[in-house]
Amino acid sequence: MNNLQCTVIIPAAGQGKRMNSSISKQYLALNDKPILVHTLECFEKCPDISNIILVVGKGEIPHCQKEIIEKYSFKKIINIIEGGKERQNSVYEGIKIVPEETDIVLIHDAARPLVSTNDIKKTIICAIEYEACVLGVKVKDTIKVVDNNKNIIDTPNRIALWSIQTPQVFKKELISLVHHLAAKDKYIGTDDSMLVEKYSNKKVRIVEGSYSNIKITTREDLIFAKNFIKDISV
Repeated sequence: MNNLQCTVIIPAAGQGKRMNSSISKQYLALNDKPILVHTLECFEKCPDISNIILVVGKGEIPHCQKEIIEKYSFKKIINIIEGGKERQNSVYEGIKIVPEETDIVLIHDAARPLVSTNDIKKTIICAIEYEACVLGVKVKDTIKVVDNNKNIIDTPNRIALWSIQTPQVFKKELISLVHHLAAKDKYIGTDDSMLVEKYSNKKVRIVEGSYSNIKITTREDLIFAKNFIKDISV
């Protein structure tokens, strides 16, 4: 993949209200560095990644420039911009400035700092062949569908259920088109692959990832991530 150009967009404009912190969760300390730094390092060190576009919250560009990019000497970050109201809006702002020579676009949550180089590589390889793919893991627990009164109304077959992670990875032309059409319709999906499902005839492939690639949403997640990093560094 020497001649392939891969650009990753990292939306980092979320507030992380479930963390019950006055600081946006991507800036919380994970061992010795902010969560966001760990996430960026996953892509900085991946040889298949050419460029990183960082999308941050309103007024956060100076802080990120000084305390994240310059402090930790990131070389692959080619642009840092402010995001929109919703995550999807932020991703679209990033897509608009993806370099023209980019072949593959990856979209990755700022709060997933444990993604492996191997899983990043697997998604890129899959996207080259199938145009659209997402990282995910098989659901371990039994899932119940409930009504508004919290009564169970269905138990889906667990074999067919996957928990979706990031990166979600696409051919540049495909993800640019579906985001454009969604913006035109003012349609907001739950993730980027949902836009491919809605606005194209392309099938989205699942790439099996790792259960360690969690999204840090709660304090318990932060404890898991800290312990995981300690374990792999021993």
